[in-house]
Parts: sequence; C-alpha cells; structure tokens
Amino acid sequence: MDLKNKKVLVLGLAKSGKAAVRLLEHFGAQITISESKKLEDIEGVEEYQKRGIQVISGHVDEVVEGDYDLAIKNPGINYHKPFILRLKERGIPVYTEIELAYQVAKKQHYIAITGTNGKTTTVKLIYDILNQYHKNVHICGNYGIPYCDVVMDYKLYEESMHEVIIEMSNFQLLDIDQFHPEIASVLNLTPDHLDYMDSLDEYYASKMRIYENQDANDLYILNLDDENLKTYTGRFPIPSTIETFSLMQNADCMLKDRTIYYHGEKVIDRDEIKIVGLHNVANIMVAIIVLAHRGLSLKEIHDGIAEFPGVEHRIEYVTTVNGVQYYNDSKGTNTDATVIAVKAFEKPVILLMGGHEKGLPLDDVAQYNDSIKALITFGEAGERFAKDMHHPHTYCEKHMKDAIMKAYEIAENGDIVLLSPSTSSFDEFHNMEERGEMFKEIVKQLN
Repeated sequence: MDLKNKKVLVLGLAKSGKAAVRLLEHFGAQITISESKKLEDIEGVEEYQKRGIQVISGHVDEVVEGDYDLAIKNPGINYHKPFILRLKERGIPVYTEIELAYQVAKKQHYIAITGTNGKTTTVKLIYDILNQYHKNVHICGNYGIPYCDVVMDYKLYEESMHEVIIEMSNFQLLDIDQFHPEIASVLNLTPDHLDYMDSLDEYYASKMRIYENQDANDLYILNLDDENLKTYTGRFPIPSTIETFSLMQNADCMLKDRTIYYHGEKVIDRDEIKIVGLHNVANIMVAIIVLAHRGLSLKEIHDGIAEFPGVEHRIEYVTTVNGVQYYNDSKGTNTDATVIAVKAFEKPVILLMGGHEKGLPLDDVAQYNDSIKALITFGEAGERFAKDMHHPHTYCEKHMKDAIMKAYEIAENGDIVLLSPSTSSFDEFHNMEERGEMFKEIVKQLN
C-alpha cells in the first residue's frame, strides 16, 4: 500500500488509533483525526497539530463527508453507526489498524487466533514457546499491542518472514480485506457482544472471516467438539488444509486417559500442566498443532507447556487468606467464560459476578448453580444477575470492593473465591485489566 499523500481519516485515537497515526505519518499520509473527546482532553493534540495533522473533536457526521482515500476505525466503534455506513456508502475503504499494518508490511508468517474464549491464553502460550526457538517472534492484536506498532518498531515494512501471532476479536475481523494468515483457528463460538452486533448469527459469521483469504497451502485448526462451529464452517467452507483437535473424540490432537496426543504420539500428561480446566487443554491442543507446524519437536513443545504459568486475569491464582484461595478471572467478560471458570474447579466456588449491563441471558451460568456455593453480584448488572441466577445463597452489593468484602466475611477455610464477572467492566472501570488489578490489590490487603 502506497500511503504517500493519501488522505486518511482516523476514527478514534485510543491505543490502536495512535499506532495507526504513527504508521501513517511515517509513510507521508495526510491525516485527519476524528475524536469524540473535547479538543483540550485529547492527549498530545498540540503535538499532532504542530506536525500538520488535523484533529477534529465531535461533529463526526460532518467529518465523514470530507475527501478521503481511506478510513481507519477504532475496533470499538460500532460498525453500524451512521457515519461508518456513510463512509462505506461513499466507497471509502474502512479498515482497522491490523489491516492497515498488514497491507504496509512485507510478507510475514501470520498465525491468527479468534474465538469467543481462550484467545489470549492460546496466543500467549504459542508466543512464549515459539520465542524460545525462533528469532523475530511478535504477539499483537486484541492481545493489547497494535500491529501498526509492531510494524514500526521492528521495521516489518523492510524485513520479512517474522513470526507474527495475532489475537483477533470479531471487531477486528469485520474490517479486514486482504489479511491472510498461514495458520488460523476459531477456538469456539458462544454468545457474546450482543450489545454491539445485530444478532448472534452475525457475530458467529464474523469469526469465520479469519480464514476467508486462506488457500490450500495454509492451515486451519478445527475444533471437533463445538456444534456452533460445525454449523458455521458448513455455511462458510474452509479453503485451507485442516487439522483437528478434540477433548472427546479421535482427532489429530486429542485427549486420552488424561494425556494429550498429536498424530498418535504422546505430548504431555494433564498432571504436568499448570493452568486449570479442560478448556485450557483445548487451548493447549491448538498451540501444539501450531508449534509443530512451525518446526518445533514434541519434546520442545512439552517442555514449554509444562513451564507455562497462564495468563493474567484469566483464572489467575492471586493468594490464599485464612485457608481461602482467591482467583482473578476478570477476563471472563461473557457468560460462557464464567461457566468455563466455574467448571475448572473440582468443588463449588463463591462466585463474584457483575459489572456493565450487556443484556446477556444467564441461563447457561444458572445451570451450574450446584457448582456455586454462594453468589455475590455487584455493579450495574448486579440486581438483574441476582434475580436471574435464582441461586439460594445470593448477596447483591453495590461495588466490586463490597462484593470482595462480603466474600471475605462468608468464606470458610478450604473455600475458593472466584471473580468471573460474566460481563464487561465499563460501569466501574476503564477496562477488564483495571478491574482485575483492583481485585488483586484488595484481596492482597486482606492478609
């Protein structure tokens, strides 16, 4: 992509917008930034203006009527917004920063992972192990590192054949065009983002875009256990070579008698794995297939898995207070993630759930009430969660801190307290990371 003197509109700064501006400026684009914040509240606005970048606050419906060759959209901006539809109606390509970076970069080895749950754990595991044996390995995307920054920091516009591992949300997949991973997987499909997508069908279909540009020379890793995936891969045929994984049936990578096998060869026993739950066994299987295809031996893969401590904010052990174990699953921002977290433990937990109201039904979590010793709800969605869960031992608190203190009050020696909110954090926190950090900070002060 030649960006010299191209007129580019950047919608929303945040982390991805700033990274896109950095790349666009390097390649000589004429940049207009549209940001909803007041001009004086935009970080670095004077610096941008000094460098000839136009920064416009508000009035986005007027801004999009300007003359542009391309628009870069923050993935959090709803793609049904009238101003986004207006840009597309005018024939102006609208991309997220991943597509922009992809079109600027030389050819790389792309590994792309999506799915409702498990993405971060899977990409981090792949990255940690691959990084021990390959040079030039990068992790980015929904993981929290914009790909535009990776392209700039490591000069991927000049260098090629780096290993680029990308965690992709459906928001990022909605606005791809040429993005073409050598290895891709949709880990699973369960309800989420109904506050953003028009329908569940639209959400599931958006995930299938991860392999739409693949061909027979590429690899798609297929979960045989997920019925929703069976339906949607049927509707959107996979064009690449397929390898399979399963917890319950014969597959290229499979679980048998608490041992993971790949093509019939033993890789690792469950007892050697530090991260808890069958869902993480499935994530590990995807990593095994990826790493084997990137040239690692099963011994190297085994050793890497055995050392892997897990991902922050995902069923993360925090501390033990008075014989009570506390786990931080702030990354559990939908009901399926909470079901997975509750099922990961072999005894009933004291569950803390609540936060921003996304409108997700709680039927699937309520089915596991027997695995919940006590339920403590909090935040904007707290009252509805308390009502809809129908748990016989329920407490409803205003804030997360109050919920933690209630758990501390009722917990007995040997109990497990699990924060798995089932929804996003935006009622009380800027993001799920801030929520998780606050949980850990408060819990550690209980000692």
